[in-house]
Amino acid sequence: MVVLLPVYQPGEPLLTLIGELGAARVVVVDDGSGPAATGVLERVAGLGCTVLRHPVNRGKGAALKTGFRHIAEAYPAEDVVCADADGQHRADEVHRVAERVRGTGRMVLGVRSFAGMPLRSRIGNTLTCRLFEAVTGRLVRDTQTGLRGYPGAMLGWLTSVPGERFEYEMNVLLEAARLGNPIDEVTIATTYLDDNASSHFAVVADATRIYWPMLRFAASRAGKQRA
Repeated sequence: MVVLLPVYQPGEPLLTLIGELGAARVVVVDDGSGPAATGVLERVAGLGCTVLRHPVNRGKGAALKTGFRHIAEAYPAEDVVCADADGQHRADEVHRVAERVRGTGRMVLGVRSFAGMPLRSRIGNTLTCRLFEAVTGRLVRDTQTGLRGYPGAMLGWLTSVPGERFEYEMNVLLEAARLGNPIDEVTIATTYLDDNASSHFAVVADATRIYWPMLRFAASRAGKQRA
């Protein structure tokens, strides 16, 4: 297993997670944090992790793709677990997702209970899951989770999915639904620090990026049904 951590302006939670992951191989992709992140990232490299850096902020999707390309070359055929490094995901949850991927050879999502989320996040996630089910016919209990596991055979496909920012992870689910790829789920804790104050999600811009692909997907399905 390889753990991929896309980060922007990382802090102590990143170091804590890496320390708890133990023997896992870790690839950290810094998405243009700038000089302020150098100290933390040097400490990360000192722990034996691979650190890749974008000179400018390009978005979470771009950071994930940079990581996938590196892992496909450095660790061919290895399964990958992607996690957020802001304290939301625990090492034991990363390992449980990895075990499920290894056992099934499928994409695996670490899904949270919405009941434990801040109100804004709970409303947004509930709406997104219902819309996803409406347009795809697939029930996914947490479309916005950042804890996701992928078998090594999927890495090439993952780099081909469009999207550079937060919409990328939604596009991955939509493409999986379109192709009929199975999606497994593992229940994880719902953890938000300081009411999700560390989130870099821009409510209007990033929500638009997430919902627009679903609307396009629905329009495409409707067009095929009429044809």
